[in-house]
Amino acid sequence: QLQLVESGGGLVQPGGSLTLSCAASGFTTNDYAVAWFRQAPGKEREGILCISDGTAYTYYTKPVQGRFIIFRDNAKNTVHLQMSSLKPEDTAVYYCAAGEPGAGWCSIYAQEYHYWGQGTQVTVST
Repeated sequence: QLQLVESGGGLVQPGGSLTLSCAASGFTTNDYAVAWFRQAPGKEREGILCISDGTAYTYYTKPVQGRFIIFRDNAKNTVHLQMSSLKPEDTAVYYCAAGEPGAGWCSIYAQEYHYWGQGTQVTVST
């Protein structure tokens, strides 16, 4: 069974850090592009960053650029999202997704991703 499972969410104070994990089973994440999406209460889901198959290419949207990092741990078939300098507006359910938008490429468009995790809640608050 092909599956993605996110973990690592929780409550963190503004300015704090948190690392989310996206563990895959049934396929090799390194063969796929992986993106992280988030959905805040009352808002549409948005793609925030992605990494291509392998590690040739990464893309960060402006709201997270310089604060978030996406990286792979191939030994654990896992992709991580390291978040720092967290803000209250980062509060959302975070989802990882894997897909094949193109070799050496990735995108933040949901329609290009076939496999999705169940989401993990991140709350940034005092």
